[in-house]
Amino acid sequence: MTDETLAGRFRHWLWRPPRPHGESIPGRVVSSLELFYDLVYVAVVSQAADHLAAHVSRRSVSEFAVVFALIWIGWVNGSLYLELHGREDGRTRAVVFLQMGVLVVLAVSTADAAGSNGRGFALAYAVFQALLVGLWYGVQRQDRHDHPEFLAATRHYVTGIGVSAVVVFVSAFLPDTARLIVWACVAVGWIAGLVALGHPAVNLSRGLRPTDSLVERFGLFTIIVLGEVVFGVVDGISASERDVKTITTGMIALVIGFGFWWIYFDLVGRRPPRPEDGALASWLVSHLPITLSITAAGAAMVSLISHAHDARTPASTAWLLAGAVALGLLALIITIRALADADRLAVVYRPVSLATAVAAGAALVAGWLRPAPWLFALLLVAILSILWFFAVSRFLRAGAWGDEPSS
Repeated sequence: MTDETLAGRFRHWLWRPPRPHGESIPGRVVSSLELFYDLVYVAVVSQAADHLAAHVSRRSVSEFAVVFALIWIGWVNGSLYLELHGREDGRTRAVVFLQMGVLVVLAVSTADAAGSNGRGFALAYAVFQALLVGLWYGVQRQDRHDHPEFLAATRHYVTGIGVSAVVVFVSAFLPDTARLIVWACVAVGWIAGLVALGHPAVNLSRGLRPTDSLVERFGLFTIIVLGEVVFGVVDGISASERDVKTITTGMIALVIGFGFWWIYFDLVGRRPPRPEDGALASWLVSHLPITLSITAAGAAMVSLISHAHDARTPASTAWLLAGAVALGLLALIITIRALADADRLAVVYRPVSLATAVAAGAALVAGWLRPAPWLFALLLVAILSILWFFAVSRFLRAGAWGDEPSS
C-alpha cells in the first residue's frame, strides 16, 4: 500500500461527512466515546445540584429548574446528533472532544449560573450551541442533495438551535433576573418545539427511530443523575456530626435513590417508545422532569441529613424532596403511556399508572406533614416500595415479569 493511499484513507477517516439520514447501523450500541461525553455532564449537573443544596428556597428551586432544563436540552441536542449522524471516525471524535472542552468551561460557571456566574454560563452555553449549529448545518447540506424529504425538518431544527444560541449570547449582557427569564423562555421554547416534532405534519419518527441505543442513552443519563442522590447523601453526612441518627437518616435517604432506580428501570427502562402519534416526542420530553426531579432530590438530601436531629423536617427541604418525588412519578406516567408495550401490557400499565399518581399524592402528603427527617425519608421509601411491589405483582399476574421489551 502506497503512502499516498494511506494518506488518502486517513484524510477520509478524519474528514468524512456526517452519517446521513436513514443510514442506520445494525445492532448499534452506545459507544465508549458517548459514555465519555456523558461523563462530562456529571460535572455540569453536580455543580447545579450543589448550588441548590446550599440554597434551598423557592427562588433557588426555580433557578435550578431553568438551568437544569438548559443543560438537559444541550445534552439532548448533542446526543441526538451522535445517535443519528455520528460515526466511529476522526471527525466525530474531534467534534465530541471539542464539545466536551466547552462543557468543562460551562461547568465552572454552573454553580451560580443564575447569579454572579450568569454571564460566563451564557457565553459558554452560546458557544456550545454554536458548535451544534455547525454540526447540524452539515446534515442540512447533505439533506439538500441526498435526502430532500428531511430538509424542512432539519432546517427548522438548525434554525431553532441558532436562534437559541443568539438569544442566550445576548442574555449574557442582561441583569440577573432578566437573564433568567430569557433562559426560561428558551427552555420553554425548546420543550414546545420538541413536542411539536411529534405532530403528524412533522413526523419525527421519519428521522429519529426509537432504537435500542437511543433508549440506552436516555437510561444512562438517568443513571448519571441518580449519582446525585449518592453525592447528596455523602455530602450531607460529611458536613454533619456522624452519629447514629445522622448516618441512619442518610442511609434511609439513600434508599430513596435506590427506589428511583428500581421503579424507572423495572417499569420503563430498556423499553422503547412507539414511533407514531407523538409518542416518541412525549417519551423524550418526559425524561426532562424525571431527571430534574432525581437531581433535585439528591440536592435535598444534604439539607435533610444536616437537620437529622430536628424534631421536624424544615419546610423548604420537605417540599423540595416530596415535590421532587411527586414530579418524577407523574412524569413517569407520561413515559409509560408512550411505550410500545403500553398497549400490549395494558393490564399492567393502566393500574400501575393510577397507582403511580396515588404515590405522587402520598409523597406530597408526607411533605406537608413534615415529620422528623429520618421518618420523612422512611415514609418516602415506603411509598416507593409499595409502588414497586404493586407494579411487580401486576407483571407477575400477567405472566410478563422478565419479558423482553417490544421493539
